[in-house]
Amino acid sequence: MTKILSEVLLANREYSNDFDKADLAMPPARQFAILTCMDARLDPAKYAGLAEGDAHVIRNAGGRASDDAIRSLVISYKLLGTREWFVIHHTDCGMETFTDDIMRDLLSSSLKTSSVDADGWHDCCEGHGSAEGNYIDWLTIKDQAESVTEDVIRIKSSPLVPADIPVYGYIYDVKTGSLIEVPSATKEGRAL
Repeated sequence: MTKILSEVLLANREYSNDFDKADLAMPPARQFAILTCMDARLDPAKYAGLAEGDAHVIRNAGGRASDDAIRSLVISYKLLGTREWFVIHHTDCGMETFTDDIMRDLLSSSLKTSSVDADGWHDCCEGHGSAEGNYIDWLTIKDQAESVTEDVIRIKSSPLVPADIPVYGYIYDVKTGSLIEVPSATKEGRAL
């Protein structure tokens, strides 16, 4: 058993010893959802004041409005009653440090973990790569405010998203913990 596996299982045993959340309803009590980045520095429960059962939190690399994120938001609304959605990206995001071409090149040369320095991303070693990365849109980010607005527009333009769902756009500042509104995103995401 690895150290991480052991730590996770121990933490779960301790958590389950005093578990008192068995009666929480499946629909989120506060009827909203957040689409945000998987970055470990972000704790949506803390920055949005959430407790278990309050809201749906959908996470992926960059907090991007991928097909799967939109799928989750639609399920959140259609089957579980959420009425407001937030798209929250963040400062100092790793998705700003590479492009689709860089990711594709790295994957084609090796499947091992890459490293980054002042000269950019590098593969650590020889190995077998794969060309499958050429068929994925990695949804990298050039500008945070622009990407938040793009994602809000993509969500709102989906034929599966009702016009009366507001979608708010924010950037989480990893240095201050503050949410900074992206006015163009919130304008595009207004409920009609």
